[in-house]
Parts: sequence; C-alpha cells; structure tokens
Amino acid sequence: MTGSGLSSIEVAERVADGKTNAFVQDTSRSVWSIVRTNVLTLFNGIILVCFLVLLAIGRWQDALFGFSAVANAVIGSVQEYRAKRALDRLAVLNAPHARVLREGSEAEIDIALVVVDDTLVLRAGDQVAADGLVDASSGLQVDESMLTGESDAVEKIPGDRVLSGSVVVGGEGTAVVDRVGADSFANSLSAEAKRFSLVASELRSSINRVLKWVAWIVGPVALLVLNAQMITQGGWVDAAASGGWRIAATATIASVVAMVPLGLVLMTSITFAVGAVKLARQQVLVQELPAVEGLARVDMICLDKTGTLTQGDIVFDAAHVLTAVAGWESVLAWYGVQNDANATARSLSSRFTDSQRKAVIDRVPFSSARKWSAATFDDGMWILGGPEMVFPGHDSPGADREGLATMAAELAATGRRTLVLAHGSPTIDKTVPADAVPVALLTFRENIRPDAAETLRYFAAQGVGVRIISGDNPQTVAAIAREVGLDAPRGFDARQLPDDDDELLEVLNEHIVFGRVTPDQKKRIVVRLKAAGHTVAMTGDGVNDALAIKEADIGIAMNSGAAATKAVARLVLLDGRFSHLPSVVAEGRQVIANIERVSMLFLTKTAYATFLAITFGILLLPFPFLPRQLSVTDGLTIGIPAFFLALLPNAQRYVPGFLRRSLTFAIPAGVAATLGIAAYARLAAGQQIPEAEIRTGSTLILTIIGLWILVVLSRPVTRFKGVVIGAMMVGLVLVYTVPIVREFLQLVDLTLPTALLVLGASLVSIALIEIVRFAHRRIARRDAKPAVSQRGAK
Repeated sequence: MTGSGLSSIEVAERVADGKTNAFVQDTSRSVWSIVRTNVLTLFNGIILVCFLVLLAIGRWQDALFGFSAVANAVIGSVQEYRAKRALDRLAVLNAPHARVLREGSEAEIDIALVVVDDTLVLRAGDQVAADGLVDASSGLQVDESMLTGESDAVEKIPGDRVLSGSVVVGGEGTAVVDRVGADSFANSLSAEAKRFSLVASELRSSINRVLKWVAWIVGPVALLVLNAQMITQGGWVDAAASGGWRIAATATIASVVAMVPLGLVLMTSITFAVGAVKLARQQVLVQELPAVEGLARVDMICLDKTGTLTQGDIVFDAAHVLTAVAGWESVLAWYGVQNDANATARSLSSRFTDSQRKAVIDRVPFSSARKWSAATFDDGMWILGGPEMVFPGHDSPGADREGLATMAAELAATGRRTLVLAHGSPTIDKTVPADAVPVALLTFRENIRPDAAETLRYFAAQGVGVRIISGDNPQTVAAIAREVGLDAPRGFDARQLPDDDDELLEVLNEHIVFGRVTPDQKKRIVVRLKAAGHTVAMTGDGVNDALAIKEADIGIAMNSGAAATKAVARLVLLDGRFSHLPSVVAEGRQVIANIERVSMLFLTKTAYATFLAITFGILLLPFPFLPRQLSVTDGLTIGIPAFFLALLPNAQRYVPGFLRRSLTFAIPAGVAATLGIAAYARLAAGQQIPEAEIRTGSTLILTIIGLWILVVLSRPVTRFKGVVIGAMMVGLVLVYTVPIVREFLQLVDLTLPTALLVLGASLVSIALIEIVRFAHRRIARRDAKPAVSQRGAK
C-alpha cells in the first residue's frame, strides 16, 4: 500500500467512514465568541441591572443608556463580524496543501482531504499535514519546535513518528498517516493557537486595568451616593414611606452609569477591526488584530534577504572552473532535477541538461547546519555548498583552496551568491573528504525587489533600526544591502557570533548585515534585541525564519513562504510586496494615537463622574443630573465625536506610557470639571434655587466643559475636526431649544443668578482644564525625548 499509495476506492471508503483530515477550526473568532465578548461583560451586567430597576419604578425615560449599551454591543459585534468574514475569506484562499501518493502517482490535495493510511510525500519546506509513521527516509529532518519547544531538528528514520504541524527542514521521505483531524497532535493542542487572539497589547491591557479599577469602586461609590440621596429625601425611613426612594435610586443609577466607560472598549475594538479590514484591502492579512498596534511600536526590524529584499527567484549566472575533473557538468544536471532540490539547485537545470549518469550510490541531504549536500557516484563523492562551509579554513595545503577563497570573496562582494562544487573520496560519516578539491565555483543572481530601497528609506526616516540576518554569504548579503541603500561596508559572519549575550548585543549594535546565520541564531538575535528593550519585527519567507518570526514581537511572513512560517506570523503579505509595511506601520500609528486621544475623552468622563459621585455623596447634596440628561450630553460630547476621531489619519510616532499619559490628563481634568459643578451646585442650593433649575444648570456646565475637552483633545483642529465639533455644538443647541426635547430632558429656563453661576463655574473649569492640558503636553514631550534619543543612537 505504501509503495503506490491508496486507490480511489480505498480513499472513498475512508471518506465514508469519516477518517479524513477535515477539522472545523475558525481562522478567527466564532460568532458566539464575538457576541459573548461584546454582550456578556461585567459592565453590561451593571447597565442591565440599572436599566431593569428604572423600568420597574416607572422611570423609562431615564433608561436611555440601556438602548445605548445595546447599540454599543450590536455595533461592536457587527464590526468584528465583518472583520472576521474578511479575514476568513483571505485565510481560506491561502490554505496549505499536502502531497500524497495515490494509485502510484503523486498528487497535491487540500489538507482536509488527507485520509487515514494516505502516504504523505515530505520534502524540505513542507508542513506535515497529519500524524503518521515514517515509511521511507532520505536524510529526513523535521523541526518540531512549534509543537514541542525543542529547537534542534530531529532526524527521522523509518518507523519514527512525524507530527502534524511540524516542518521538514532537510532531506525527503514518506510517511503513512495514522491520525487525522481532531485526533492529530497539532489539532489536539489549544485550538486558539491559530485563531483570532488578543495578542499582548499595551492599549488593551491598559484599558482592562482601568475597567478593573472601576469595577472595584462602583459598588462602594453607589452605596455612598444612595445614602446621600436617601438623606436628602428626608432620611431612609421617610424616603421609603413617601416614595422618595425612587428619586434617590434614579440619582444613584445616574452616578453609577456615568462612571462606566462603555464606549472605550467599543472604540478600541472597532478601531482594530477597521484597521484590519483596511489592510486586508491592501493584501495584508492580519492574523491577530492588535498586531496592527504592535507594528506602530516597532523600533527594530530584522529582515531575511531572500524573499524580502530580493524576489527569491534564483538565476544561474556562471561556472568558474578551478580544477579539471571530468563529469562535473552532469553532476550539476543531476542536482538540478532532484525532487528535494531547493530554488538554487533547480536553477542549475536551465544550464545543465546532461542526465546520463549512473544511479547515485549514497547521498548526504542538505541541512541548514551544514549548508552543503553531497552525492556519491561510482567516480567519487561530489559536494555542493557554500565555499566557506565546504572548505572552512586555509589550514589544508593547496593553492586551489586559497584561490577559491579569494575568488569567492570577490564574487560575493558584487552581490552574487556563490556555491562550490567539490570532488573527493567517499566518506562514511557525512563529512567533507579530506582530499576534496574545488572543481567549479558557481555564481547565482537574485533580483532585488523594486520597492525594497524605498521601504528601507521610510524605516530610516522613522528611526526604525534595520538588521539583515541571512543564511547566505556575508559579503553577498552586504552587497545587496548596499544596493538598497543601507550603509553596510561589510557583512558579519554569524559563525563568529559570541556566546555571551552582552557581547552579542555589542556586535548587533555595531553591524547591520549578518550572513551564514542559522535558524537558532536568528531566534537568538531576535531574543537578545527584545531583551535590550527593542520592540522587534521579523520578516521572512523560509522555514529557517519560522523560529525568529514566532519569537519576534511582530512576525511578518511573505505569502510565497512556507506554510509553517505563515502559520506563526501575525501579519502575512499576501502579494509578497515589501512596500506594504509602511502602510501597516501608518495604520498602526493611526490606531494607537487615535485610541489614546479617544481614551482621554472617556477616561475624563469616568474621572469626573467618579469624583462627582464621591463629592455629592460626602456633601450630602442631591445628585444634579438625571440619567437621561447624562445620556444625551455624553453622546454628543464624547460618544459620537469619539467614533470619528478614532478613524482619522494620524502619523504620530508611538511613545510608551499610554495609560500614564491618558490618566495625567483625565484625572486632573475630571477634578476641574468636578470643582466647577460642585461649586455651582453648593452655591445654587444655598440660594434656594429650584431643583429642576439646578439640574439644568449642571447639565449646561457639563455640556460646555465636555465640548471644551473635545476641542482641547482635537488640537490642532483641522477642517474635518471642526465640522465634527460644530455638528456636536449644533446638536446641543437643538437639545436646549427644541421644546419636545427640552420637556423630555426636563430642562428649564435659567434665571439671571443661575446663568451667572453657570458662566462663572464653566469659565473656572475651562481655565483649569487649559492648565491641565499645558502640563500634560510637557509630560508628553518629556516622554518623547527618550524615544528621540534612542532613534538618534540607532
């Protein structure tokens, strides 16, 4: 069965029995998960209880916030569902395939169509589609690091088990499938590994921290306010007997609802989702939405050369004969047509077509550690690999080897990739023969991506450091780096990287280009840069990049790359265009800068609502707002304008300390608003002003303060921002002038003394807010200075 694979009848039988690799796993969150996240929250629970209480006591007019909460949940669910659909469509279009033997021939099928007892054909770069037992192996090496954490590639022999999700990094072989679908190893792990996930995000973690703080204080503050309101209604006994408790409950609910920053979470989710959909239109697949924010924070980007700076298509250039040994051309022809040939070896078939050779006696498959492969024929052992890897030193005698090193260095300096074909006596321990002689030095060319230079100039202008880490010859990589505009006089040979982490960091700070870097070294470089405080992005397309891409803060894969590399990346460039990265960075900066601005609006509201509740609770004053009044003013001064502000273009560079900066504005601004309203309410109560007029004046003060905070946080006020702010002002004027709205909100005309108090309290609060903004800008500039200094040091 394993020799020719399954027949179509055997496949049909297994499909009928359900023994297929089909496994239903969303590439992003399920619909239920989206609804649950947006609906079943602690704060929605608080809002629901308050909503039901108001309905129960007949104050449905004050329950408007309940409909607002429903609208928030619906809008958030719809936006995230639209993002999910866009991401799912893109993910389906890029689903991996598997090669199997069926009825004696090789076929490429969708991984879901693999069945039990199928024979998988495994070659370098493949991701294993299902669990199985190795049937045949020719130097088969598998990287199981993404499953087991073991970084070293494991050599597989017949009878060994291969696991779904692991990656073939060397040699080739076949394996007979024995576990599929949900029973396979990869799928039995946490299904969340490949689903939508909330990646570590400063925005989300900061907002969640604020929500946790509010959750802790809502209960005690509500009791404080309720007690004060019951006392203002004549005390607990009288209020309960007279029905005044209804007024007290309404006022308490107004204070509690105002403290809950419902819209902040909604705005964050919508902004992430819209950013992901916009990038999807540019052929950038965002596999984890907060990765959009993450790239805005990146200050160091590590690039693989092949497939990133270059297009990845290798073209044979020339053969420079060093030693006359018969048969070398037909050896190259043999290398060019092997099933496991990489792109470099395949390019040989365009020049060398003589395949009249005897059968190979033995072979050593290529490995990323050796960086050479070999085949033994009846005329000896032929080795093909990097010159400095096949002949690592000059300790062995022979002018031909010294000439090889000189010529290889000269050719590599021109940007051409070099390989050497050597010949010697066969060895039995997979080592280069001691009598090996270089027969021909082969050169290959790579086409540089036309957008690479412009993209790197963008990163340089933005102060983002760049490191090129490649498995190729250091001088070849350095030459290509110079072609794309990097200041790279020479490349550093990664075989000389120090073991000490501090010394490694010194080398990374001194050099831009690194060649002959192994997969483990790529990972180590990324880890060390992260430990030094950098936010690191890693781009690549090969299997050898997968470990580093997984370890980086933001992993970016080319769609032309290996399935395993794309699986661990957070962003996939679907059309492979490196030039998309500036758009991704710009989108990330827009997201993080706008959410920071919007968060100040919502957190300021939470701050003054909390301080007002505590102040009026301590002073035993009637709470000066009805829930319906707060619902309207909050919507016009915060909710609606926040939606537009969150989606505006914003190229501001990210500076760490989002929550501290937001709170250093929100808390003092909240205190300023509280002082104005509390002073007004105390003075108005002392002048025996009617309660309805006090509420109207308080609502007007809060409206003026809210609009001023909106103006302050919108600076510089562009034409579009001016239109938004102007529309909100018109809306508020209508609220105070349209009779049916005034009646519903229980707004009354103000007498002259009340109007003067309103004006004075508003001006005092506005003056204090301007002082707060001045101090806040100084703090923001101080935070930005370390970032500027770091950019200058790169």
